[in-house]
Amino acid sequence: AGDEFRRGVAEKLYPGCTTLATYQELFDKDDIDLVVNASYSEMHYPITKDLLNHKFNVMVEKPFGRNRYECEDLIKTAKENGVKVFVFQQTFFADFYTNAVKIIESGVLGEIKQVDLRYNGLARRWDWQTLQKRLAGSVYNTGPHPLGLALGFLDFDKNAKVVFSRLDKALTSGDAEDYAKIIITAPNKPVIDVEISAIDAFSADLLKIQGTKGTLTSTAGSYKCKYVVDGENPERPVQENFLKDENGEPIYCGENLITHEISGEMNGSSAFTTAVAEAYKDVYYNLTENKPVRITPEMATEIIAIIDKVHTDNPMPLIF
Repeated sequence: AGDEFRRGVAEKLYPGCTTLATYQELFDKDDIDLVVNASYSEMHYPITKDLLNHKFNVMVEKPFGRNRYECEDLIKTAKENGVKVFVFQQTFFADFYTNAVKIIESGVLGEIKQVDLRYNGLARRWDWQTLQKRLAGSVYNTGPHPLGLALGFLDFDKNAKVVFSRLDKALTSGDAEDYAKIIITAPNKPVIDVEISAIDAFSADLLKIQGTKGTLTSTAGSYKCKYVVDGENPERPVQENFLKDENGEPIYCGENLITHEISGEMNGSSAFTTAVAEAYKDVYYNLTENKPVRITPEMATEIIAIIDKVHTDNPMPLIF
């Protein structure tokens, strides 16, 4: 709002729209249904709280806040003022995630044992998203997407915890991390392996799911799945001694399993198109018909709690 050039661009793109120099100028208006807070990350909490205290419904960009306290304080502030707070976590509506959930629920993969999420590439940044003082770095910036999905695959289990994490710097010009490895799990739930790396020039697929009957691997735009079906591969009793062929020679324990494969194409840009529409549709129906949103601020709070834990366990030297 404070950028005069950007206000001019908005006025040209949307003829007739009103632009403001500061968000505080909204306080004199009484005909606004929703304010979207897409400010710098470290400003999400104070600006959202100010707006809520002035009786505005707010959709805040990720990250929801710095830690659990900030998130829960915003939820509390919204309730005290009789308004709503929403968090823009649209990736839950992206095709690659919703398709994976459907395949898991179909049972073809059996019991899920491990999920790998890779938000990787070979790239360098030197903007504000590399600075700790701006609440930036790979985990606060990109992390809400894969870490949110990680908790989704764990059904947002209250006992989910980080069992390993490491943050580091590689190509970035700033003082925040551009490499992160985070492993999360919960009792009787899969191991979720999350990687966010700026130094992976040969990145694997975005998503891989291993179950007791097979594997799903997926990019944003396509997927393939290979699995076995109960009863099609006769049981092999355990042989305690070495295996022999018909001549009594030792042989390696191996077989050609009967397998099935499925594959398909998806909208590779859905996280930026249809998923965005779904997120705003949730907000619309919540405000107009009081229908529940699918991604609640309480769920977004659990995502931030994971991020805060990772940063607490891996403090980065403050330079800027």
